[in-house]
Amino acid sequence: MLKQLFPIKHVAGYISSLVLSAVALVVLLDMPAASKVAVLLVTAILQAAVQLMLFMHVGESEDKKSVYINIAFALFVGLVTIFGTLFIFIWGWYA
Repeated sequence: MLKQLFPIKHVAGYISSLVLSAVALVVLLDMPAASKVAVLLVTAILQAAVQLMLFMHVGESEDKKSVYINIAFALFVGLVTIFGTLFIFIWGWYA
């Protein structure tokens, strides 16, 4: 009975999030910038997946299609915002 009450998946998710955050600290080492970006990108994507699956319960919904469509739309909006800001402020693309 106690085994059913103990949230082992959540504890494992928390520990993996901490490990991924610690791995991201590799960027403090003296290494090429491209390697730093690659490490940050991989750890960020893995951590986002852990957060979505374990703590936001994405896989537990009956209507998975709408959940994944909402996630894709949120990613699209975020990327448009980020790259739109970069285009305007850094690369000087404005009307």
